[in-house]
Amino acid sequence: MIVRAEPEAASLESALGRTSPLTKLAIAVGWFGGLAITTSLGPSLFITGVALATAAVVGRVPVGALARSLAPLWIAALSVAVFNALFHASNGDPAMAEVARIGPFRLTELAIRDGIGLAGRVLAIAAIGVTFARTTDPTRLVDALVQQARVPERFAYGALAAYQAIPRFAEDLATLRQARRIRGLRASWHPRILVGLLVLAIRHGDRLALAMDARGFGTGPRSRYRHVAWSRLDGVLAVAAAVVLVVALQLR
Repeated sequence: MIVRAEPEAASLESALGRTSPLTKLAIAVGWFGGLAITTSLGPSLFITGVALATAAVVGRVPVGALARSLAPLWIAALSVAVFNALFHASNGDPAMAEVARIGPFRLTELAIRDGIGLAGRVLAIAAIGVTFARTTDPTRLVDALVQQARVPERFAYGALAAYQAIPRFAEDLATLRQARRIRGLRASWHPRILVGLLVLAIRHGDRLALAMDARGFGTGPRSRYRHVAWSRLDGVLAVAAAVVLVVALQLR
């Protein structure tokens, strides 16, 4: 079953939750850019710690929820470290001193250091993403994109509707598999199930398009039910994030 991890009410009412989603998105993109120019472990660990501490203290995200969200990504980071260390170009250089050997693979100090650095980058990106997701309401994010970033309403609210329809695919899949069981067929994966899911997705999309047209999306100015405005919190958070990035890059 596909289930969305919705932010908790306490997190949305926190200082980080009340900040404009565009501010948090800009900070995330800026930190991603800073991480892209270095493979050192220091900046990655520093940004990871700051992001998780901010989520827990300022965003009031439960520590257990953070751990559950990050658990699969920790496994991905470990896989990145092992893969890059094993297949690093320096392992094939006889001039590089061998530090360890795993079966037919020889490991050099440079390979291990780069592998750990890339794993740290993955952890930092995961921490930033989880912090953003756990303190941001998807509907408010779309409202901010439309009102503050001037994104076309058809595109923004259509993307939100598509995101909210993800759990429906799980329900459609369960319905199709039950129908196959009733007919005495195997309920495991089958190309016909994929075709059925595609047909249902097209039908849902058609209904969504008709509903948006009936509400006049994209035909002219619209009134706002939820207003998203800039505040002092946005400025404070942006300045603090810039300071964190500068300090992190000095840790190389």
